[in-house]
Amino acid sequence: MKRFYKSVAVEPVKGGFALLLDRRPVKTPGRTALILPSAAMSRAVADEWEGQGEEIVISTMPMTGFANAAIDRIAPDPARFVSDIAAYGETDTLCYRADPGDPLAAKQEHEWEPILRWAENRYDIRLIRVAGIVHQPQAMHSLSRLTAVVRAFDPFTLAGLSTIASIGGSLISALAMLENAYAPDVIWRAVCLEELWQEDLWGADAEAEATRALRRTAFDDAYRFCCIARGISGER
Repeated sequence: MKRFYKSVAVEPVKGGFALLLDRRPVKTPGRTALILPSAAMSRAVADEWEGQGEEIVISTMPMTGFANAAIDRIAPDPARFVSDIAAYGETDTLCYRADPGDPLAAKQEHEWEPILRWAENRYDIRLIRVAGIVHQPQAMHSLSRLTAVVRAFDPFTLAGLSTIASIGGSLISALAMLENAYAPDVIWRAVCLEELWQEDLWGADAEAEATRALRRTAFDDAYRFCCIARGISGER
């Protein structure tokens, strides 16, 4: 798409801040007013629009994409998104381990157990660890507690959280990062542990590395958006 505007501005309105292009308010793809809940988020979105050249490249506008998703997809039916995100807690990657005696199992124990124990203490839950890939249901108490945690987030935070949890296949690691218990780099290494383990054994693959780099970019963008939505720096 060709750039069709010259000026970008934000304006306080009822409910937050509106993005203006050539003094005209912007709408989401769903034709809803693009109202951002904070000055920080409106500035982050405005910066993306200001940074476009002669062509508008949507892939370089992740904050705008998350904001659109929050308004168009999540806000109208937050319960569905809460359910979808909370479901990652039932099949959380960190709970599924290699067979005892496998060197990978020891690595998983070292990297994953502290994060799981943090979640158990933080949310008063007990998570079942599984050797192998056969599904093992988690206790209803634990799932209910995790669902309540996710339900407390606003639609904008849910937009970012959904991406983080899906990339890592782990709700626990996503929550640990959002609550600033672990740095993003630590969580990223945890959710990529098995992939990195295989690379150490068999060598790196250029295509796999490129794909992981793209996932890391999306992961970082989602985390940044969550931090903006929650009004925190995200730095440790």
